[in-house]
Amino acid sequence: MAALGNPELNRIVAAAQTPLWDVATGEGNTIIATRDSGVDGMPYVVVIGRSGRGYRASLYMPGDDITVEGDVIGEVAGNPREIGRQIRALLEDADLSSN
Repeated sequence: MAALGNPELNRIVAAAQTPLWDVATGEGNTIIATRDSGVDGMPYVVVIGRSGRGYRASLYMPGDDITVEGDVIGEVAGNPREIGRQIRALLEDADLSSN
């Protein structure tokens, strides 16, 4: 669950919860979602960070370096609850097949 701190991020994280992904606040103003890939210590990761008036979601495959830009899977905007719902939809629809 979201850490104490930024109330907007906490509302977004609460609205983005999905059974398949672990969604939490990350460092700074980011949201991190992880999902088991079946390989110990190498989850799928989605990093959601501020971009303009909204947020941009980037997908990282197991073993990818998350300190570099990932594959952008979408951008979301709106009020915190709507942003959370949009993030949940992006996570549920993410293509996790290897390229």
